[in-house]
Amino acid sequence: MSHVLHDIEKQIVKLLKSTPNLTEEQLAQETKLSMDQVRRGVEWLRQKDLANVTDTTNLSYSLGKNGLDALKNGLPERRLVNLVKDGPKTFDEIRSSLQGLDFNAAIAHAKKNGWINIEKTDTGSKISLQQEPTQNSDEKLISSIGDSSQKIAPQESLKSLMERPDFIIEHKEKRKLVSLTETGKNIDLEKLDSGAIDVEADVPHVHAARIHPLKDTINEIRDTFVHLGFTEINGNLSQSSFWNFDALFTPQDHPARELQDTFYLKGLNAKQIATPTQIKNVSNAHKKGWRYYWDIQEARKMVLRTHTTCVTIKHLADKKPDEARMFSLGRVFRNEKLSFKHLAEFNQVEGVVVGKHITLRDLMGIQKEFYRKIGLTKVKFWPTFFPYTEPSLQSMVYNEKLGKWIELFGMGIFRPEVTKPLGITKPVLAWGGGIERIAMLKFGLDDVREFYNNNLSWLRTATKCQ
Repeated sequence: MSHVLHDIEKQIVKLLKSTPNLTEEQLAQETKLSMDQVRRGVEWLRQKDLANVTDTTNLSYSLGKNGLDALKNGLPERRLVNLVKDGPKTFDEIRSSLQGLDFNAAIAHAKKNGWINIEKTDTGSKISLQQEPTQNSDEKLISSIGDSSQKIAPQESLKSLMERPDFIIEHKEKRKLVSLTETGKNIDLEKLDSGAIDVEADVPHVHAARIHPLKDTINEIRDTFVHLGFTEINGNLSQSSFWNFDALFTPQDHPARELQDTFYLKGLNAKQIATPTQIKNVSNAHKKGWRYYWDIQEARKMVLRTHTTCVTIKHLADKKPDEARMFSLGRVFRNEKLSFKHLAEFNQVEGVVVGKHITLRDLMGIQKEFYRKIGLTKVKFWPTFFPYTEPSLQSMVYNEKLGKWIELFGMGIFRPEVTKPLGITKPVLAWGGGIERIAMLKFGLDDVREFYNNNLSWLRTATKCQ
């Protein structure tokens, strides 16, 4: 079979001929191509059956809080042994000396290693040294990982330390490993460079345009809510802390309002956040409910919205409907560390139902019907806590491919501390959740970042699994 190769493809093939099995990052580094160029070139080669792409997981490890303490001061069992070198000591004496450490764990590990003896006396149990210990495998691993953050180590040898809380942190980094097929290994690049026209070359495959899988899911969710009789409302991506947090009865010292969780717009404060009556009522609700000094300057701070509920609650406060079915869908922002299940920017859908006689049972029924319409039939609920709803529930759906239950929407009935200060007199059912998580279920993905990678092969062939 004859092939016509782009210069990008030629560079990748040439490198893989000399150095087989490289990651996309290594290809970019060696060829001086951009990551986008490498991804395109690899995909072209894969389409021509010249390259294979396999997913690999790179495991690395770093020390947690207790691991760092052990690196500096020694493992608890080592510190225990050091205490009894000069003679036996009672449990109380050792416990006071190991202040802040897990006394029981220190005893258990030292006993298991054969370092100590425990003797029962009339005055209580005493611990004495059985043998002078040498550095064991756990201590060597602590030292080895501490020398270089995220040092790769055999997973089996880490088992005992991984079972101890906050000693070892495991990092999983997924990468794509690229290699040449037999056809790719045998291709003659010099012949391709001769400039001759290859009349036997394959006709390029033309791919029809399609909607991005994530956008497809967003459209499906929007259509589902419309068919259920809901009306869509929209709002700004930037919101005052008043509507994003305070109006939802989230206290001003709540962890969700810290810089490590929320993106604040530096130097920007809202001049007019709400009506004087709304500000007064919300302030009083906080002072009475949370019993602290409510600061209006904190409420003026502008943030990138952390959920779409801020849009809904402002709409309810302005319109005060007696009956309503509404939903809001759009981008939200959280100061999250990027991982296979977390993004700093993602899509969320949130809905509310306002009515005189609505109950939690109605809310559960709406959720089941929504999930059924998008192909998720196994649903269950369990109690949870949110600052702005009471009672509160978490929904779970069963994923057949993964064989386990997955958390989706949080939901509940808005607390009186939320509705009454804003003049909303009827009960409000509310729920919300991330759209990417639903899309992952529908397309059988285990890494949310796949929606934002330039993987043309997957984008062209992805089909919904539910």
